[in-house]
Amino acid sequence: MMATLVIATNNAGKAREYREMLAPFQVTVKTLADFPPFPIDEDGTSFEENAFIKAQTAVAKLGLPVMADDSGLVVDALNGAPGIHSARYAGDHDDAANNAKLLRELAGVPAAQRTAHFYTTIIALKPDGAKLETTGRVDGHILTEPRGQNGFGYDPLFMPEEFAGRSMAELTPAEKNRISHRGRALRALMDQFAGWWQA
Repeated sequence: MMATLVIATNNAGKAREYREMLAPFQVTVKTLADFPPFPIDEDGTSFEENAFIKAQTAVAKLGLPVMADDSGLVVDALNGAPGIHSARYAGDHDDAANNAKLLRELAGVPAAQRTAHFYTTIIALKPDGAKLETTGRVDGHILTEPRGQNGFGYDPLFMPEEFAGRSMAELTPAEKNRISHRGRALRALMDQFAGWWQA
């Protein structure tokens, strides 16, 4: 019988990435969208703190193992913004508005200075307190206009170093999983997942 793991997100794109990575483990993956809504007060000052707050709140509410991440785009020319505020940079989880604001903030910044990286912290937490934590990052540049139809969030504006000439939103799901910050953090987590899951 498969057991249930909750991904602490309402983001369908993120949930799909997790399901693909967790497929070999025969885990029933649910998200917050599968349960009545409850508040999560993400008031941490780092990706790590926010990921733990999400995981801890969801475990306490649902009584199930939870995997939570906090991810964001860190732009060097903007002193690290949008950072932990990436999802709400221009409001509340509005990808188009966030991308438009990022382009406005970087107007006039030359290509060589548009360096950035995606960063994520993933925390897996069980009701008994057993915890796993990993991180991942991918370096690249911010484009001057959105490109591609795949992905979500800032993917259309981010050109990873590994695929120079293509935005993250122009990659196939398999290509993105191979180099993405979440993919890297998840692979690190998967190396330890079986021991944590079966303990």
